[in-house]
Amino acid sequence: MSNVQPRGDKSGSVPTVDFGAKILDMARELAQFSETTEGLTCTYFSPAHKAVAVRLREWMRSAGLAAEIDAVGNVVGRYASAANAPKTLIVGSHYDTVINAGQFDGRLGILTALVVAEHLHGTGQRLPFHLEVIGFSEEEGARFSAPYLGSSAIAGCFNETVFDRQDLSGIDLATLLRTEGVDLAAIRKLARRPETLRGYLEVHIEQGPVLLENNLPVGVVTSIAASVRFRITIRGVVGHAGTVPMSLRHDAAAAAAEIVLAVERRCAEGPNLVGTVGQLAVPHGVINVIPGCCELSLDIRAGDDATHAAAIADILAAICQIAERRGVTAEVAKIAHHAAVACAPQIQSALARAIKRNGIEPFYLASGAGHDGEMFAGITDIGMLFVRCGNGGISHSPLETVTAADVDIAAHVLLDAVLNLDQLGL
Repeated sequence: MSNVQPRGDKSGSVPTVDFGAKILDMARELAQFSETTEGLTCTYFSPAHKAVAVRLREWMRSAGLAAEIDAVGNVVGRYASAANAPKTLIVGSHYDTVINAGQFDGRLGILTALVVAEHLHGTGQRLPFHLEVIGFSEEEGARFSAPYLGSSAIAGCFNETVFDRQDLSGIDLATLLRTEGVDLAAIRKLARRPETLRGYLEVHIEQGPVLLENNLPVGVVTSIAASVRFRITIRGVVGHAGTVPMSLRHDAAAAAAEIVLAVERRCAEGPNLVGTVGQLAVPHGVINVIPGCCELSLDIRAGDDATHAAAIADILAAICQIAERRGVTAEVAKIAHHAAVACAPQIQSALARAIKRNGIEPFYLASGAGHDGEMFAGITDIGMLFVRCGNGGISHSPLETVTAADVDIAAHVLLDAVLNLDQLGL
């Protein structure tokens, strides 16, 4: 058991360690590395991204971990077990960000795991398994539309077709990696064998308002939603804005607008179903020209695979119908698809017991957002702990916030769960 006093202890004594303020200070320090002067942007292998990786490695080494940056840019810190244990527990999250991001998405999980590992090292506590704290290099997919690069490499499911994907500058991923001195074959060697893994744990801000509405600092994640992403290109006919009658137009942007509304209508039909068009553009658009082309993104998520599949089928059928009726063509390319992932009951139980020992009633909720843990589904047991997100649950925004008190509770819960995994016979 941990020598950190749980909050729920009847003696009423306070914990001997306060993790929360330190974690937030570290998150703010990492936020200084940004591609933009206002807000936080840290995309894959940018100078800011590489600077964050170096700082994380420094902190891991200072915390007593053996730490390196691997071929795909993951920062991996290892705290060895006392015995020659055959298995490793991975605890981590991602350090890349979306454009104009908040400071805590992904990074909170890395830093929480880091201070817990530092505490174990400082108090001389060893685990019956190796502990790896991993800062995954790319989860968001902001630069190459290729999410989960870091975690998929570790999990052994890296898809090498993403090497051909290009960023907005026309640089493909393979070229970037070679420029950075990465041997592409070395990425394959990062894969962990399933029999060597003890499990995967991740602490993450909720990125929503459920814990906030229930006045709870943390919650146990039951599952990660199924998700799919598409790129859609609508091609119509360019025309003069003043001379082509409305009834004779083949307006690509108008068709795209109708598709957006169709997505909204269909995804409003299910309580665990959401659909989003987050990108919408008229290439070379001119104010007095009927759009001949429109490009849009499509993101559909659901709590279970059956609901997800039905919604996808209906929306794709609606796109075809809209295109045919309006006399335009629709090119739909799938760029990512992930099945729903259930969190392991045993790890959910470990987290719930730890929460209860900290004087809080366990609360369970599903994740509508995707996470690195998805990559480990079918390879090892996974578990997630959500931390309350302030400002109404806003995330992927500079308004994203958490409190030191909530983060401190999350760190104590993680420490307790890691120390007591074997009590559940996992």
